[in-house]
Amino acid sequence: MINKTLNNIFKGDKVIWMVFFFLCIISVIEVYSASSQLTYKGGSYLAPVMKHLGILLMGIFCMVVTLNIKCKYFKIVTPFLLILSVLMLIWALVDGHDANDASRWVGFMGLKFQPSEIAKGALVLATAQILSAMQTENGADRHAFKYILIVCAFIVPLILVENFSTAALICVVIFMMMILGRVPMQQLGKLLGVVMLLGVVFFLMIMVFGSASSKTPADNQTLVEQTEKVENVRQSAVEKVFHRFGTWKSRVLKFADHSYVAPADVDLNKDAQTSHANIAIASSNVVGKGPGNSVERDFLSQAFSDFIYAIIIEEMGIVGAVFVAMLYIILLFRTGRIANRCENNFPAFLAMGLALLLVTQALFNMCVAVGLAPVTGQPLPLVSKGGTSTMINCIYVGAILSVSRSAKKKDEPVQSRLKPVVAVS
Repeated sequence: MINKTLNNIFKGDKVIWMVFFFLCIISVIEVYSASSQLTYKGGSYLAPVMKHLGILLMGIFCMVVTLNIKCKYFKIVTPFLLILSVLMLIWALVDGHDANDASRWVGFMGLKFQPSEIAKGALVLATAQILSAMQTENGADRHAFKYILIVCAFIVPLILVENFSTAALICVVIFMMMILGRVPMQQLGKLLGVVMLLGVVFFLMIMVFGSASSKTPADNQTLVEQTEKVENVRQSAVEKVFHRFGTWKSRVLKFADHSYVAPADVDLNKDAQTSHANIAIASSNVVGKGPGNSVERDFLSQAFSDFIYAIIIEEMGIVGAVFVAMLYIILLFRTGRIANRCENNFPAFLAMGLALLLVTQALFNMCVAVGLAPVTGQPLPLVSKGGTSTMINCIYVGAILSVSRSAKKKDEPVQSRLKPVVAVS
């Protein structure tokens, strides 16, 4: 009876479930360990982790609801999610809540959430639907490329104005989905060339219009969050477009500066996040200090979010870091196996798009933590402390589980070859 009840709840691919629960366990342990600053401010050791645990439980509930929805019904919500995403992104730009010098949040009935999190899923849904509807024997129809770009043109620029890293993330995922969807390579090559050209122009604009010296250092995000608020009323239209350039310029310059700095000369106030993240990794001594024994959590702002991977390395060592990375790799490859077994194209593209979204974001976060990429502000999916992102990432996993459970499977080629042999005998 108990086994039957558990099977009714934990439907879908069991490997995906195992990866999800491992990530949740790591999340609870590391958020509890890395939330010392929140503990100090709130005066309670358990309050931050209990809040995070509550959000995880709500996310699991949403995931169970999602996995019980047949994947064919996801097509119905696609246009509504696209319209909702555009409206909420405009709302965030016009009257959004400021965080880290950017209007990324909107409030509704006492709840704050990031519209970009919903927009990412909506774009993946739309791209999967376009690619599946326009598949031919020789790959995707040439018009599919145009339709995908049109959909992206309504959403990506709205994200880009306030959150460059999220816009870049979703563009990379959509491009990889078009490769999987067999969009003609000639079209993808032209797109890549145009993007590179626009990237150079955009980079030059950041260097010219950005004022890194006038901005609070990008690494010190806690001080920014506490002391700096953008006066949207007084800004002109041009300033609203360019006001993030200073932050991006600071991040680029700091990442590109490879000059040697003696330990005694490191300015921990100016380069707080990157410096303390490097100290956390270097002091792990390969084997780590053990769960709960981090030292840099007390000095590293956003240790429970953007830089939680550095705390994982400090406490769990290289083995723990590799284990976390392997969980995301297993998630991607297992989803690939699920997609390969789907008879229809839409669930296969949807599952792969969502898995690529989660794994690519995880890669962004880990590269930032170890100094291989400039600071982006991307949390580690299903591990970092968060509200909107945690719940929506759970829904993404639920959609993948729904595909594994309800998508029509291909007939096994081995069985089809064996049937005639058995009949003859």
